[in-house]
Amino acid sequence: MDEQIQQPEEQPKIEETVPTDSMPAAAETETTTPESDAALKPSEGPKRAWYVVHCYSGYENKVKKSLEQRLRADPDLQKLVFRVVVPTEEELDVREGQRKVIQRRVFPGYVLVEMIEYRADDQAAKRAWYAVRNTPGVTGFVSSGDKPTPLREEEVNKILQRMESEQPKVRVTYRPGQVVHIIDGPFTDFRGTVDEVNMEKGKVRVMVSFFGRETPVELDLLQVEKV
Repeated sequence: MDEQIQQPEEQPKIEETVPTDSMPAAAETETTTPESDAALKPSEGPKRAWYVVHCYSGYENKVKKSLEQRLRADPDLQKLVFRVVVPTEEELDVREGQRKVIQRRVFPGYVLVEMIEYRADDQAAKRAWYAVRNTPGVTGFVSSGDKPTPLREEEVNKILQRMESEQPKVRVTYRPGQVVHIIDGPFTDFRGTVDEVNMEKGKVRVMVSFFGRETPVELDLLQVEKV
């Protein structure tokens, strides 16, 4: 009798998406509450890893909410998928003399998920992958070949530190050589040319024609507006 050769079990195929270093720059989004975790440190239990999940742009918070709802409804899944983070940062937007703090997504179209480390021969890890991959709005894991690529610890910590910065980044549209109108202070109603923008201090140096000569004047970003 001919011996039957048992075929090896076919492993699930994981689609490859773009690498992490091609993530786009930050884009404006609706205000959301950043994660409050001070550090992403693994706890006792199964080995954990952070993965980057690609989703439709604008669906980041929906993906986070959907996956967290599924975790709350499935205690067993909570032991496999631990946290979902939409990286955001505060940004101070100055427009027309108005100052507004907004939340911006650091990586539009991407969500970070902490879960049990993926191994093709681990059924629990495959279940965690399947749960995340099949969340509405998710298009795939950032992967290398057929295996999701985990983030390095220093990469995760860098993202968290960026989210937890107490001082919002200043976003201005002024540039050297641009003509502005001074709307507050001793030089109100003067016009001048931007010489330098100091985003850290929230200041702008403007060259103002005063008594027939150009005089540098340091002003707050709220004291000027575009002409």
